Amino acid sequence: MSDNLLRIRDLKVHFPIRQSSFGDTSGLLKAVDGVDLEIERGESVALVGESGSGKSTLGAAVVGMQKPTSGHIVFDGNEYGNGRANARRRMRDIQIVFQDPVSALNPRMDVGESIAEPLAIHGVGSREDRRHRVSELLELVGLNPQHADRKPNMFSGGQRQRIVIARAIALQPKLLVLDEPVSALDVSIRSQILNLLLELQQRFGLSYLFISHDLSVVRHFADRVAVMYLGRLAETGRTADVFSNPAHPYTEALLSAVPLPDPKAQRTRQRVILQGDLPSPANPPSGCRFSTRCPIAEPICRETSPSLLPVRPMQQAACHLRVPALPI
Repeated sequence: MSDNLLRIRDLKVHFPIRQSSFGDTSGLLKAVDGVDLEIERGESVALVGESGSGKSTLGAAVVGMQKPTSGHIVFDGNEYGNGRANARRRMRDIQIVFQDPVSALNPRMDVGESIAEPLAIHGVGSREDRRHRVSELLELVGLNPQHADRKPNMFSGGQRQRIVIARAIALQPKLLVLDEPVSALDVSIRSQILNLLLELQQRFGLSYLFISHDLSVVRHFADRVAVMYLGRLAETGRTADVFSNPAHPYTEALLSAVPLPDPKAQRTRQRVILQGDLPSPANPPSGCRFSTRCPIAEPICRETSPSLLPVRPMQQAACHLRVPALPI
């Protein structure tokens, strides 16, 4: 049996641009435009890139919150369609943890009710069974089960994110989509939440799609990393390989902005400064989408779109200039 839990092929998510209130369209916003990605069982894959690169849209498509325009999402050997039964299975198998735990919880519901809600929706156990399960889940995430009858506003931001995580694992899913799960938290709390996620992964064999812009967090959390730029993948590979030897100029630019712990190395490092802003996904550049900001771009980069090809074992990049020059 393949170890692939999730396999995405040529996934596209396009949004029509409304020109008027009558529904006329003037084009397409190509948020995700042909992405291939795989996640193995028990693996953490980080999806990184600038705001507007399409990371969260891809995550929403995986969970089922956003209907793909085209492409294939195969989960645990089954391709997800749009039928109701299919959607219910996906809801059990794949859960999401959002960035902001404040807006993720209903302020009018006790946290115990929020955690038990997915169990009730899927008809899991009796009311008493669900009450016991809520207590177990609160203990699993490091909270006091006796606080299940409290409202969310009685908890800190880090505690609320623990509650959201408890709700996400209530149905024993196989994959969690973590959409910037620590970016809204204080720095002192972030490591605690990340350690909790790693503990739960080890205990239950969870797989993670970790969406983040914080590469310093990704370096210590993810097994593999996929770098996304303007709806497409620029580079993928094992985290250690990508961080130590990036192949794509965009990856180099992102990594050069990550502070180094050694002050001397930080002072002497060479920053890669990108010129200009991220182009609009409604009107992406021809050829390589990074060509308008790439410091080494040549005419071929503006004429032909590069494919994601191997540059070394377990590492791929979409770059005309770097891929042929690197040993496979």
